[in-house]
Amino acid sequence: MEGRDTGSPGYDRAADYVQQHFRAVGLQPAGTDGFRQRMDYHVARIDEPHSSLELVHDGQSVRVVLGEDAVLGLSYASVENVDAEAVFVGYGLKIPELQYDDLGETDLHGKVAVFVTGGPTDLPGPIKSHYQSLDERRRAMRAAGAVGTVAIPNPKALEIPWPRVAKFRFMPRMDLVELGPMGSPPLPFSATFNTDRAEILFSASGHSLAELLPLIQDGKRLPRFPLKLKIRAHVAMHVTKVTSQNLAGVLPGSDPALRNEYVVISAHLDHVGIGEPVNGDRIYSGAMDNASGVASLIEVARSIVESGQRPRRSLLFLAVTGEEKGLLGSEYYATHPTVSGPIVADVNMDMYNPLFPLRYLEVQGLAESSMGDDIRSVAQAAGIEVQPDQEPEHNRFIRSDQYSFIKTGVPALTFKFSYLPGTPEEKIFKEWLTVRYHAPLDDLEQPVDRAAAAQFDALLETLALRIANAERRPTWNPDSFFRRFAK
Repeated sequence: MEGRDTGSPGYDRAADYVQQHFRAVGLQPAGTDGFRQRMDYHVARIDEPHSSLELVHDGQSVRVVLGEDAVLGLSYASVENVDAEAVFVGYGLKIPELQYDDLGETDLHGKVAVFVTGGPTDLPGPIKSHYQSLDERRRAMRAAGAVGTVAIPNPKALEIPWPRVAKFRFMPRMDLVELGPMGSPPLPFSATFNTDRAEILFSASGHSLAELLPLIQDGKRLPRFPLKLKIRAHVAMHVTKVTSQNLAGVLPGSDPALRNEYVVISAHLDHVGIGEPVNGDRIYSGAMDNASGVASLIEVARSIVESGQRPRRSLLFLAVTGEEKGLLGSEYYATHPTVSGPIVADVNMDMYNPLFPLRYLEVQGLAESSMGDDIRSVAQAAGIEVQPDQEPEHNRFIRSDQYSFIKTGVPALTFKFSYLPGTPEEKIFKEWLTVRYHAPLDDLEQPVDRAAAAQFDALLETLALRIANAERRPTWNPDSFFRRFAK
C-alpha cells in the first residue's frame, strides 16, 4: 500500500481492507460513517532548494547544510523568515510539580530555545516523559515567549542514525485542522541539529557541547546560558490539506449494566509512506510498524467472535491514522469518541516485534494502573515473564496511541517482545531498530516468529476479555502520575 502514509491513496486502500475484515469477522460499525471516522489535516512539505539556515555572530554568517547539519521542522504555522537570538536551555523542560524549570531563569521572549532531548535521571520517569511530549514542550516554550526551538538529539537515546533522520525531511508534516483540547499550536520555527555537528551552536558562547556530553551521558542536570548568536532561517514550503480516517468496529457487550462501557483494542494503520531511497527502495512498508498490530487487531476480533464469547463490556476495535504524524488520529478519536458510553481501558499494539520466541514481554504502563495486575496474571498463566519498560529514556509509553487515551483519563497498556541483557534476542532487537525501523527493510522479507506472534494474539485476547468481564473497570494506581487525568 505504498507505505500507508496518512491521507494517501495507499492508506485509503488499507482502510478499505480493514473495513472489509471488520465486517467479515462480525463487528458492528462504530464510526461516524459506517466503520469510518474522518478528519482533516494540514500538510506541509519543505521546498529545500529555496530554504536556508544560518548562524550569525558579530555580523559573520555560517551557513548550515540542510540534511547534513540540521533539518528544518515544518507546520502550517511555520513563518517564512526567522532572525532571533539563541539561548541554550539545557533539556528545555518545565515540570511545575517538581519545581524543575529549564526555561524560567533566562529571558526567552522572541528567542529560539536550543535544548538537548531527554532529561536528567534524578527526575521520576513518568512525569518526565509527560513533560517531554511535543505538546507539553510547545506549551512551555510558548508560555516562556520563545518563537522557536532547535533540538539536539540526546546521544544516549538515539534509535536510528542521522542519515536516516535526514531522509525524513522531505516527507510531509501534518497537524489536525481541528485542534482539540489536548493539542498545542505549533511554534513559528523549529529545527533539529545533527548531534555530531551541533558543536557549532556553542562556538560563541564560551561553552562547548563537548563539556556537556559527560553530563548528558551521566543524566546530570545541564546549565543554561546565552549562545551569543542568532538563528537566521528562511523556510519555503507548500501547505495543502488532506482527509484521513480512523476505523472503528464494536463487539457489543452482554451485560445490560456494563455494555455501555468500552474496552478499546487499538493499533495504528498508517506508516510513513514513500520516502528517499535506501539501497534503491523508496517504499517504507511498515510491516512491523504497524501492519503487525493491525493484523493482530483483526485476528483477535475474529477469534473472539468465532468463539461465541460475549464479554460483559463492549470491545471497541480501533485502527487509527496519523500516529506517525504525532498520534493525531488517536488524539482525534479520544477527544471525539464515536461511542456514547465511557471508554474504560485501552490495550494498544504498536510494533510489538515478534522477532523471536515470546519468553519475556515488556509492558509499558505496568506500574500505572490495575491493568498491571491483569497482564501479570494472564502472562503467568501462559508461562511468560512480564518486564517493566527496559529503556525508559526512550519515552515509549508516551510515544504511541495509548497516550492519547491516557490524557483523557483512560488507563492503558502497550507491549514489546523483550529479552535479557546480553542475549542474542537483545542483539536482534537493537539491530532491527538500526536497520529496519522507519526504513524500507521493515517489509515482509524480514524474519518473523509467527508462532510467537500467534501466542501474543492469544495473550492479548485473554487480557481484553479479562478486563471486559471484570466486576470493576480498571483504575489508576494511587501513586501514578497519570492518575491526575482521571475524570
